[in-house]
Amino acid sequence: MADQAAANESEHPHPDAAHPAPRPAPEGREFRMAELAEEAGITVRTLRFYRERKLLPPPRRDGRIAWYNEHHLARLRTIGALLERGHTLGGIAELLTAFETGRDVGELLGLADPLLPAWSEETPVRLTPEELADHFSQDITPENLTASLSIGYLAVDGDEFVHISRRLLDASTDLVAQGIPLAAVLEAGRQVRAHADALADLFATLIRTHVLAAPQDVDQVAATIESLRPLTKGVVEAELSMAMDRRIRTEVENWLAEQARRNDEDREP
Repeated sequence: MADQAAANESEHPHPDAAHPAPRPAPEGREFRMAELAEEAGITVRTLRFYRERKLLPPPRRDGRIAWYNEHHLARLRTIGALLERGHTLGGIAELLTAFETGRDVGELLGLADPLLPAWSEETPVRLTPEELADHFSQDITPENLTASLSIGYLAVDGDEFVHISRRLLDASTDLVAQGIPLAAVLEAGRQVRAHADALADLFATLIRTHVLAAPQDVDQVAATIESLRPLTKGVVEAELSMAMDRRIRTEVENWLAEQARRNDEDREP
């Protein structure tokens, strides 16, 4: 009875409204409260509770009738999926706030330059919030989500996320699976992004100083810059590989020395 009363609340026009304004044709499916609850597999009471906790955006109003749409349904399914994964309602509310304040896809991916093809060969990945949670489990926190949005790894597109790069997503997932906290992975990613920007600035300065300064037509400039793409990638990959060899060798030597010191201490009477 309580659920039925809740379903009827704010669902019927006021008796004084003899000539209510016609409801405009909706885009996509729309539901009344009871219909939405049934579609989402929850009770009307639970739906009202989520609404009171501001886990749902306000419905569209037609007089005193509240209309919900597929966005609300997707949000309810996301809430249910995150609850199943062990997130609390308070944590979900914070995640949704970070989600709603994220950058959109256009801002993340930018616009293609008609003159030059993109140097990046990354493939964006679309993810629902629950699929993102499956990648990183309990590491999906408001702080980590906000950091991912801030760095530019993630953008928001309707009820989904878009990760800028399949390779970066896979690398982050594997690093977390190796036991590295997602917060540490994101901080490393932020620093890598800063160093990558510095490298890009260095090469851009070379191009500006020695390519764009010479008199030539647009097609020649485009062809020259395009020919530099594999060269710059090769330089960066070679230097990074050699630097990693040096640093990893040093780290392993230090680790071996520490292990030997501990073994000697254990053998002392």
